[in-house]
Amino acid sequence: MQPKKALFVDDDKFLLDMYALKFSKAGYDVKTGDSMESGLKVLRDGFVPDIMMVDIVMPGPDGLEFMSAVRKEKLAPNAKVVMLTNQGNPDDISRAKKLNVDGYIVKATSIPSEVLAEVEKILAAKKA
Repeated sequence: MQPKKALFVDDDKFLLDMYALKFSKAGYDVKTGDSMESGLKVLRDGFVPDIMMVDIVMPGPDGLEFMSAVRKEKLAPNAKVVMLTNQGNPDDISRAKKLNVDGYIVKATSIPSEVLAEVEKILAAKKA
């Protein structure tokens, strides 16, 4: 069986490394991007993730703009998307929902193993 593929887009290098390590150890093929541009480049270069974890707040275009571009270009059309962010306000959540995201996790209240468990749940639901 092929490993599940995950793409993390977040401007926080420490968090990217931490989640990449956590998910790699769980058997995922992980790619990261630290901006909208680098995240889009990973996808345009042919990486097809099963799940994308996207931060909302980044310098330059934010994670919601990243998702708009992904949807517009039809990149990774079958990937599940989880907003992984510290933005818990209702405006951000409703903007994310309009982009058909599959989950919304507030980083400050979740440890990496909880994030991994939530991702596993979302991916399992996709197969069901």
